[in-house]
Amino acid sequence: MDARSAALVRANFRAVVDAPQGPERLIGAFYGHLFAENPSLRELFPPALDMQPRKLCAAVQYVLDNLEDFGRAQTFLEQLGRDHRKYGVVAAHYDLAGQALLNGLRTYHGPAGWNRELDDGWRDITILISASMAIGANSDKSPPYWHARVVGHRKVLDDLAIVRLQSESPIPYQAGQYVPVSIPQRPNMWRYLSPAIPTNPYGEIEFHIRKVRSGWVSPAMINEVQVGDEWKIAGPLGGLHVDRESGRDVLLIGSGTGVAPLRCELIDLAKRGVNPRVHFFIGGRYPCDLYDVENMWQLSLSNPWLTIVPVCENASNPWWHPYPPSDPPFGMHRRLIGNLGAVVASFGSWSDRQIQIAGSKRMIEDTRRALLAVGTPDHLISADPV
Repeated sequence: MDARSAALVRANFRAVVDAPQGPERLIGAFYGHLFAENPSLRELFPPALDMQPRKLCAAVQYVLDNLEDFGRAQTFLEQLGRDHRKYGVVAAHYDLAGQALLNGLRTYHGPAGWNRELDDGWRDITILISASMAIGANSDKSPPYWHARVVGHRKVLDDLAIVRLQSESPIPYQAGQYVPVSIPQRPNMWRYLSPAIPTNPYGEIEFHIRKVRSGWVSPAMINEVQVGDEWKIAGPLGGLHVDRESGRDVLLIGSGTGVAPLRCELIDLAKRGVNPRVHFFIGGRYPCDLYDVENMWQLSLSNPWLTIVPVCENASNPWWHPYPPSDPPFGMHRRLIGNLGAVVASFGSWSDRQIQIAGSKRMIEDTRRALLAVGTPDHLISADPV
């Protein structure tokens, strides 16, 4: 695909995303074509498709953003192809999905908003997407998912729980990745969670889960899950990792339960004798949101390469939180007050670091913008699609 065609497709998709109900209308047209032409595929999907517009548009946007470095996009798409095996999707289905996406775009725009150049450009994109996902689905011979039993469930806050599970065999994920999870209270409604500890020979895995307002699954994970429940955990996704061969030190920036994949990487690094220098900025709206900061500080005591920096937008807890904020442990940086991205950027560009950001989509975007504004090279910043 040439630069002009890529720019045309990007601009077209941006117009779709920015239009009122644009993603919902596009994905509705996509599923309309897919299920009308292949009715048997409907049973492979969950009953409620409310999360799909955001997920599918985020995936397409990631591909479009990485057309010039298509190796990164292809890796992401191959992971998605392997991931969709949990639904019963096979490689042959991706050609059907690619054609349905192209037809959905035609339907969305109508004859007046569609032309030959758009058709050619989007045809190339849908072929790239479907072919890469088919390659991923064909290349993975591991099970589509594993079973794990809940062995611990602890509410840290009213809207946040730490869940520990154990499977019969280790689940093969890398520190920093995330995995799809399905619970018996909401069958076939998969959600993505980041393990907070590295994989181990005992099959243990831990998740930090925050309730999503008006969510379907996370409230059940917080309030309904019980010890003994059996979860399904599918194959890992994501590309966050510390490159120990790069020679660069590391900057980690996490907020809320976004700390989980970063703490997983730190625990994995702590198994080694020599590591790059790491600064870990842990952020939250209130001090109570820094629910894991003392555990990370304890890790830093035995690992002098690690520095923990807590950041809060507010100095005190909200009125409904029953406990006052505790002072940071002796030896840890004092708690900094302000927007997480702005605080990190106030220390400079960090241009000598490999940088990872994990948290909500808005937090990632705001922090990236703050770093770019002080001269941080964009290629040093990593964040998985949210």
